[in-house]
Amino acid sequence: MHQEPTFRTALGLGDLVLFNISAVAGVRALAAAAHSGPGSVSLWILAAVLFFIPSAMVVSRLSRTMPGQGGIYLWTRDSLGDWHGFLCAWCYWMNNLFYFPSLTLATVTMGLYIFPESFQKLESNQGFAVTASLIIIWVFTLANVAGLNVGKWIGNLGGACTYASGALLIVLAVLVFSRSGSSTPMDFLPRWDWDKLNFWPQIAFAFGGLELGAILGGEIRDPSRTIRKAAWISGAAIAVFYVAGTIAILVILTPSQVSVVNGLTQAGHAASQQLRIGGISTLLALLVTVGLAGQLGTWMTGSSRLPMVLGADRWLPESMARLHPVWKTPHVALLLQAAACSAFLLAMQLGENLRTGYQLLVDMAVITYFIPFLYLFLAGWRAGMRLGAACGLLVTILAITLSFIPPDGVASPWLFEAKLVGGTALLVYLARAWFRHRAGVAIV
Repeated sequence: MHQEPTFRTALGLGDLVLFNISAVAGVRALAAAAHSGPGSVSLWILAAVLFFIPSAMVVSRLSRTMPGQGGIYLWTRDSLGDWHGFLCAWCYWMNNLFYFPSLTLATVTMGLYIFPESFQKLESNQGFAVTASLIIIWVFTLANVAGLNVGKWIGNLGGACTYASGALLIVLAVLVFSRSGSSTPMDFLPRWDWDKLNFWPQIAFAFGGLELGAILGGEIRDPSRTIRKAAWISGAAIAVFYVAGTIAILVILTPSQVSVVNGLTQAGHAASQQLRIGGISTLLALLVTVGLAGQLGTWMTGSSRLPMVLGADRWLPESMARLHPVWKTPHVALLLQAAACSAFLLAMQLGENLRTGYQLLVDMAVITYFIPFLYLFLAGWRAGMRLGAACGLLVTILAITLSFIPPDGVASPWLFEAKLVGGTALLVYLARAWFRHRAGVAIV
């Protein structure tokens, strides 16, 4: 049924390691964890042991036993059937379409901190933010249409800059600690505050992304070996990034001082003032901006392959599987994805009701992202990885459950619950309706 197109193999081990770091390591997750306090360090470690390592184990095994373009979709389809494969890919792709607009806006906003303070007033300029975001989306899309030989450098540079921003922050924290000690008492035992339970799934969410590189299996040199090695090398680097980076921020600032939006640049500014070193804030803002841009480019690259393989299986129009005659890239799927992202981005700006609706999609992001992880670990269970799959399933189910707990400050908890449950049910219903419609077209 699956008609495998011929791709150019552009990614080696080093490329895939940086691709994974760019996809997984998130500076915004560092800020959110530091804002929650030093107890989040224990949660990072627990999530690494019970979720991240099992993810690496399952991805490594499945990429070896079921290699090919499509990754998590291919594994779910071959393990559990066409409908489950389609729902897995549908949720994964739709989640990213919701996620990209917020990531582009974060990139634009953070980029303003590279320039003198007078430029930062553009942060509230809606026209500038939307225009700059649209330019980023389409430039990155066209770079990926030109092939991974070109597009991979966005992810490579983003991964390198993300890690460099964490390394710079750690160096600053060491210097601050040697002069004045830590701003935050380091009590690493998490405090089980009911009002903050909605935050805990974000820890596991921040460790998601190792499965993205495997979606590009047909464009990776020696994929079964390269994906496995890259998962373990990048996995270790990412775990260190999160644990050490969170501690570094808390050495420089107290949790109440950390903004969940730009906590990293806050910490850099505070450290530069304490150490009397100029230019640190600008350098850190530059590294963070390039890292966020690389993260956007990486996810755009990986997620665009899902509509392509769905098109090859005829669950989407066959044009989605069409490769560019010169660059051998799924240009139709890439252009459709860019158009959908642009539409979501513009819809945010058309009125308060639509912005509220978009916020609902953002709230649904964790849930829709974790549905494919249920399938990932079920496929791992079917492949014989009982312990790793059981740990991953437990954390995934817990994360989905806790995501339905309203965060602190919600005006109407019942309305929050109704939106999440209804929105998730609608997403699954639309997937099922489309699947049934295409069942008369697809070759099964």
